[in-house]
Amino acid sequence: MGEIKVGTASWTDRTLLDSGWYPADADTPERRLSYYARRFPLVEVDATYYSPPAERTARLWAERTPPGFTFNVKAFSLLTGHPTRVSALYKDLRPETDKRNVYPDDLPAQAYEEVWTRFLSALDPLVSAGKLGALLFQFPPWFTIRRDNKQYLIEVARRCAPLRPVFELRHASWFDGDNAEETLDFLRAHELPFVCVDMPQGHKSSVPPVLAATADLAVVRFHGHSEKWTSKDIHEKFGYDYSDRELGDWAPKLRELAGQAEQTHVLMNNCYRDNAQRNATTLVDLLER
Repeated sequence: MGEIKVGTASWTDRTLLDSGWYPADADTPERRLSYYARRFPLVEVDATYYSPPAERTARLWAERTPPGFTFNVKAFSLLTGHPTRVSALYKDLRPETDKRNVYPDDLPAQAYEEVWTRFLSALDPLVSAGKLGALLFQFPPWFTIRRDNKQYLIEVARRCAPLRPVFELRHASWFDGDNAEETLDFLRAHELPFVCVDMPQGHKSSVPPVLAATADLAVVRFHGHSEKWTSKDIHEKFGYDYSDRELGDWAPKLRELAGQAEQTHVLMNNCYRDNAQRNATTLVDLLER
């Protein structure tokens, strides 16, 4: 069985800071990250979806964590085809527009290429420290199983090489009927790591909990099962607390998945108060039994 690393999708969420999970003396960003990194070997950085990272910030992350610690970094929204705030773009690359949000086609080709270059190069300190695990490309719910979308997955892998992109697909068409096997076969053929998810079912963005390794790295993200999944309040949407029984049911499945890959990353994304941290701790205990 390959190595399993368990972590959470945030260490700075406001409600986490208010929950009391951090001790009183973890009162600065440096001390909080250091405290987190003593308890988990992996964290996912989601802030980079909303604004591209600065190289100085990545250097601080590398300096404030121990050897062997791993950061997974979520791709900037523009690179996955999501609407992106003009104000989130690099100042010199912002198009002249009255729009609040833009898409890749709204930028000149050269500016779009420059966004890619700056996003990836900002992560150099993590790469140099051996602490960059994967780049999470979470695609929008309208990213369906089409030929040009498949080709974009290959393009992303080419652009990121030698870094490791991993792919979270959020449209049911990828897993409808025979499409599920077609999707997994395609990912395996191109050695593209698939992101398995646990999430509420019955919604337009719902994807079934398909557990499969399509490359040497497998990733599982736990979104929870909130009854308010469609809420615009992110804490209502992800404010789910997994029971010990639920996590106990997942432990053998995760061990089986880890048998198909060299390394498996498990991220708790139910980031409300200390839900993710407590659930991750329980899951680690279950996996070690």
